[in-house]
Amino acid sequence: MTAEDLLSIPDDDMRHELVKGELLTMTPPKREHARVVANLIFILATYVKAKNLGEIWADSGFKLESNPDTVIGPDVSFYAKDRLANLSDAYVSGPPDLAIEVRSPGDRRGKVQRKSTMWLDFGIRSLWLVNPAKRTVEVCHADGQRKLFHESDELVDDTVPGFSVRVSSIFE
Repeated sequence: MTAEDLLSIPDDDMRHELVKGELLTMTPPKREHARVVANLIFILATYVKAKNLGEIWADSGFKLESNPDTVIGPDVSFYAKDRLANLSDAYVSGPPDLAIEVRSPGDRRGKVQRKSTMWLDFGIRSLWLVNPAKRTVEVCHADGQRKLFHESDELVDDTVPGFSVRVSSIFE
């Protein structure tokens, strides 16, 4: 399957991604997952818009490679203002600056690790792995640095310049 084929799949309320030409279909997120994603979007979008830093997107697909095609989408992404020119309405080529993946209760450790590795291998600046069950956020940078933030911590990531948030507010 190609990225163009993926674009033509009828809306069936499922989530679809393409990894090396293979279609992956996932069930829609459950309430807790969706609530945490909504919190993240609100917190980040409020900050990013006020500072005119770029855009926050939900469930947007990014085409990371061709022949065979890989198109994956994080739960939330940040795309810096200086990279927004000349983007198409289809899948964006290459990764966003920041991808945020919110872990669902059914996500297996191997699946999360594979997707994390994929994001980092394709040049993302940073990746947040949000775990609602443990109320933590792990920030992984392209240079290999990783930091685990707990509920009482202030999350800071220079991928979104000047941004910080108390981790607990992500889960409220």
